[in-house]
Amino acid sequence: MTIDSENNGSARGEAEQDSAMADTLADYSSAPDTFWQSTHDHDVSQNISALLGAIEGEAPFAILDFGCGPGRDLKRFTELGHAPVGLDGTAEFAAMARQHSDCDVWQQNFIALDLPAARFDGVFANASLFHVPSEALPRVLGELHATLKPGGVLFASNPHGDNQEGMSDGRYGCFHDFDTWRAFVLAAGFAELSHYYRPEGQPRQRQPWLATLWRK
Repeated sequence: MTIDSENNGSARGEAEQDSAMADTLADYSSAPDTFWQSTHDHDVSQNISALLGAIEGEAPFAILDFGCGPGRDLKRFTELGHAPVGLDGTAEFAAMARQHSDCDVWQQNFIALDLPAARFDGVFANASLFHVPSEALPRVLGELHATLKPGGVLFASNPHGDNQEGMSDGRYGCFHDFDTWRAFVLAAGFAELSHYYRPEGQPRQRQPWLATLWRK
């Protein structure tokens, strides 16, 4: 993994954030079928169960699949009897997700969101929020907080690191350690529930993913 260290730790204006997201979306758009073939059989049942197990109240739950990609997890939430809505910044993925899951899917850039207030019981941000530049992250987390119902739950799974940030293989990524990520989410008004590393059953050096749960 190669990080563009020139931008690491520097202040990024809105134009730079827009450029980073545009480049990231363009990279995903360049080969949507390849992405689908390489991810459609990934087992994220642990993450789905973690979110659903933390939501209080009576099912079915209204779920926002934030960064839904081609719709793999939207379909699973539907099969489990819930009412998911997808969101993705890539037009190709949004179209694929609608076709694959038969769910409502909103095409929205992660740093230019337009979300309804107090709409969802849970937000499932699986491998998506790490693309948001650090300067935009407080605002984006605040908007996810606002779209949750009182007591709603945010699940996030991101690749963790030593707080590197920049372009990596054509996509923008922020690789926060747990303490830094925790500070961002707490500052957005969430209460901490739990966290774990993935994949299960591996030593920590072979667990690149940090999964966290938070309540509004």
